[in-house]
Amino acid sequence: MTILTRRSTLLGGTALGVAGLIGRASAQTSEITIGITISVTGPAAALGVPIRNMVELLSPEIGGLKVKAIVLDDAGDPTAATTNARRFVAEDKADVLMGSSTTPPGIAVSNVAFEANVPHFSFAPIPIQPGREKWSVVMPQPVALMAKGLFDHMKRTNVKTVGMIGFSDSWGDLWLREFKAQAEPAGIRLTADERYARADTSVAGQALKLVSTRPDAVLVAASGTGAALPQIALRERGFTGPIYQTHGAVTRDFIRIAGRAAEGVIMASGPVIAPELLPATAQVKAPGLAYVNAYEGKYGKDTRTQFGAHIFDAWEVLKRTVPVALKTAKPGTQEFREAIRQAMLTERDIIASQGVFNFTATDRYGVDDRARVLITVKDGNWALVPGSAS
Repeated sequence: MTILTRRSTLLGGTALGVAGLIGRASAQTSEITIGITISVTGPAAALGVPIRNMVELLSPEIGGLKVKAIVLDDAGDPTAATTNARRFVAEDKADVLMGSSTTPPGIAVSNVAFEANVPHFSFAPIPIQPGREKWSVVMPQPVALMAKGLFDHMKRTNVKTVGMIGFSDSWGDLWLREFKAQAEPAGIRLTADERYARADTSVAGQALKLVSTRPDAVLVAASGTGAALPQIALRERGFTGPIYQTHGAVTRDFIRIAGRAAEGVIMASGPVIAPELLPATAQVKAPGLAYVNAYEGKYGKDTRTQFGAHIFDAWEVLKRTVPVALKTAKPGTQEFREAIRQAMLTERDIIASQGVFNFTATDRYGVDDRARVLITVKDGNWALVPGSAS
């Protein structure tokens, strides 16, 4: 596989203009070009670096054709992600777009994909507006699915009140929306909604406010290493109740940074974080182990992340859809991009490390309960919450 890593340069023109350019300039090629924009630097680097690392371990061919993967860093900035995506479309004539690794730039890439008519795999949960979902699919589990696991656990353990602290962006907004949609109808009351920026280095004030409301539990709607800040601050200020974290926080760096404060946390997670602990009947176990063995074989024990698995799973989807698309069109053409999009709707039960994918015209996540487990931290290591694996 040809892997290119380079800096972004600003492209002029609108995304609609780019769509016209790619239509005029497309020509058949003998390789598949994939443009990948992720957060390799910045506060969300813990999410993007595992994706970049995984690229070189993926199959260099899909459907018998060589793959050219081009990786650009957007540092978590939606403007940079937009620039990168437009460059992939206009200059590289990409057959597929991938990225980003956090929600705001992921939304930006989705907008370019929709306007340029290019299949897009997001590595971050993104809200897709009705009518604009045609070209994007989302590899992480939907927030609604992961939230259900956490809220069901709260109900089982008699949690009645919850304080929430989350990022002051669309990721925090998504979780607040799900709390109102799922937890409140179940009789769980929100005592406070505190926010902080991804680049903040302290949440002491927010933690004090949360503790003062005396919630039964706290929900942290954050991701990457930034999710450890409230975990530490709450324990330091005497909060002894359960702390729930989203799947955006499930990294070894979280355990390392949070230290003893991480013990007992309850997290929604994709099953790939602990495939060894899954029952033999779990369909995701074998691909999960394949990803873990490849990644940790290169980068060492316990370096696995959900985020590296998202691009592994995108490759699994392409392995099923590209051969179908090649029956009607060749790479480098708009017909090929359309054929990939159509194949995503017709191929069923695509088994991968994080779930079994069945995309539809309206369900752009395509997963069910097989894509979720609940995990905790016990003695500095991951452990499954009993009864949480499908």
